[in-house]
Amino acid sequence: MQQWAERQRADVLPVPYHHVVFTLPHQLNGWVQLHPELIYRLLFQAVWGTLDRFGRDPKRLNGQLGMTAVLHTWGQTLGQHVHLHCLVPAGALGDDGHWHAARSNYLFPVRALSRRYRGLMVSALRHAASQHQLPRVTQAGEVDRLLNSLMATEWVVYSKHCLQHTSSVVDYLARYTRRIAISNARLRQVDEQGVTFSYKDYRQGARSREMTLSGEEFVRRFLLHILPKGLMRVRHYGFLANRCRRARLEQLRSALRAADAEHKENRVGAAVSSPNLVCSQCKRPHMYCIGIIAPNRVQGTGRLRRG
Repeated sequence: MQQWAERQRADVLPVPYHHVVFTLPHQLNGWVQLHPELIYRLLFQAVWGTLDRFGRDPKRLNGQLGMTAVLHTWGQTLGQHVHLHCLVPAGALGDDGHWHAARSNYLFPVRALSRRYRGLMVSALRHAASQHQLPRVTQAGEVDRLLNSLMATEWVVYSKHCLQHTSSVVDYLARYTRRIAISNARLRQVDEQGVTFSYKDYRQGARSREMTLSGEEFVRRFLLHILPKGLMRVRHYGFLANRCRRARLEQLRSALRAADAEHKENRVGAAVSSPNLVCSQCKRPHMYCIGIIAPNRVQGTGRLRRG
């Protein structure tokens, strides 16, 4: 995990990042158990298809995004909770070779992401069913009934700006590259009565609690999170894809250095051209705003007071 995190930190660009989480509705858990290889593959494809479409939109970033995604399948009580954690740089590599930075502190509107993701995933599942790729789903009408109901619900997508916490998010994702559903440190007792383990109750402010399951139920829940043989839970897309990462990152770092140099040159030029921005003490055109002092108001009058 440490080696993976170190490799990812070495590839971090000097730009803001976003931590985006796409959750698969629990109504699909039964299909995941029947066809895990297919559902997990379609999940990765739908998530990347969603972000890639938004990134290439000329009205948004108009370029190629990069994404590192980690599959996570469990909750604190070992229940099935399938979702993808994605670390996404806040910008895109344009066809012009320039970095197109996101213009706000959020990457894309979460509701729009949710609906695009829902549409892609449901469409992919319908196609898979029509191609007889879900042979274990045998109940008559189940495919249409379930997918129609899912299209009528809101799917959960979470997005958080992590300007100052990119390294901590990398460390967080690193824990899931090798971790299993539960560690020995959480086991409190194992006896004829069952297995007792600790968990965090996030509905109660992440309070620590304990749960006891029968041995059979504990093993059943644990086995839900053993991935199919050969399935890669960590995948890279866009300009972070393994086949082009080295070249793309070097191209992006050069573009960012050039943009930063141009920005500094423009800032200095603007300072020189404006006498109001020349320091009265050192006479140099390098004045920067470090804070704003609010004006005092005369108590009871609402009038501004100078000084």
